[in-house]
Amino acid sequence: MTDENQNITRIELDGKEYILIGTAHVSKQSAEQVKQIIEAEQPDSVCVELDKQRYESVVSGSKWKDMDIFQVIKEKKATLLLMNLAISSFQKRMAKQFGIQPGQEMIQGIDSANEIGAELVLADRNIQITFSRIWGSIGFKGKMLLLTQVIGGVFSKETITEEELEKMKTQDSIDSVLSEFSSAFPRLKKPLIDERDQYLAQKIKKAPGGEKIVAVLGGAAHVPGGITKEIHKEHDLKKLTTLPPKSKAPKIIGWSIPVVIIALIAFTFISNPVAGWQQVMSWLIWNGGFSALGVLLALGHPLAILTALVAAPITSLNPLMAAGWFAGFAQALVKKPHVSDFESLSDDVHTLKGFWENKVTRILLIIVFANLGSTLGTIIAGTDIIRVFINNL
Repeated sequence: MTDENQNITRIELDGKEYILIGTAHVSKQSAEQVKQIIEAEQPDSVCVELDKQRYESVVSGSKWKDMDIFQVIKEKKATLLLMNLAISSFQKRMAKQFGIQPGQEMIQGIDSANEIGAELVLADRNIQITFSRIWGSIGFKGKMLLLTQVIGGVFSKETITEEELEKMKTQDSIDSVLSEFSSAFPRLKKPLIDERDQYLAQKIKKAPGGEKIVAVLGGAAHVPGGITKEIHKEHDLKKLTTLPPKSKAPKIIGWSIPVVIIALIAFTFISNPVAGWQQVMSWLIWNGGFSALGVLLALGHPLAILTALVAAPITSLNPLMAAGWFAGFAQALVKKPHVSDFESLSDDVHTLKGFWENKVTRILLIIVFANLGSTLGTIIAGTDIIRVFINNL
């Protein structure tokens, strides 16, 4: 049974009553509604649509200042962190426009659960697992489009219209950022919506308590079409949190390219050493040049630019390394972020200027741009090496 005016759905299942609240992230009334329902119903458990990472962010504020930028580079998480910052920026822009605190309804759910002594259940899947499953399902073209759209949305100065606001009231915070992209890539719907509905439904159903459970869900669209259907089924949480197997194709291609490049240059040297040196110079100039240009566009330090110039031709021949890591390390060494950079991170990513000026995000941009430049240089240089090889047959 659903109360259309309050976005509340009540479900009786196995002797328990589940009260699902479909909140709106951009509605000031949602937090008040959550408070009223929890106080009135006195549930045994309160489920909130948060994972541990987002819960800690909500209750403790931003923890960027505790981040080790060198560890981020080592663990190859620069792109993922850039995506998280982009979403944080989007949420902050919404909050600024509508005068609300991001995640206010979730904070209220947590506070109300503590006030009445109810068990708090973090019911959402880890956001990094969701992104990993999204990332593994959209291919190279999709990855580039996703990065372009999400990061481009950070710098948009457009305000949200009333029509868009009403639409956003049916979406959760992650859906809001990726909604347009998901229409272009239907496969995105499964890891973004369907799997999370199944995960949420199972966590809510297994919440401790004998009689009554309240679930605070961000985005009214999750409730009627998804969770109310999935809660009547059994779902394997382990399966839903398993990272997708990595395709062997990128590894095969990654090692094939350097083998082919080296072989072509070696064969050319045998027949025409001058042409062989031409191939070597093409590889050095295009690969190192475009990677260095990427660092320059990210406003990197001269040492980081030089590092990319030298590292890219070498790392492009070894799939286990990337020019961006070395350029990022060089930038971090000479322009090490201060505590103030981490503390102002959530505000700085709201603007294009702030994104480039903050020392943390500049390092992330250097890593991404250096790697993109090196990839482009590999394509151009590789094509030229093949051309010279064919001309000398």
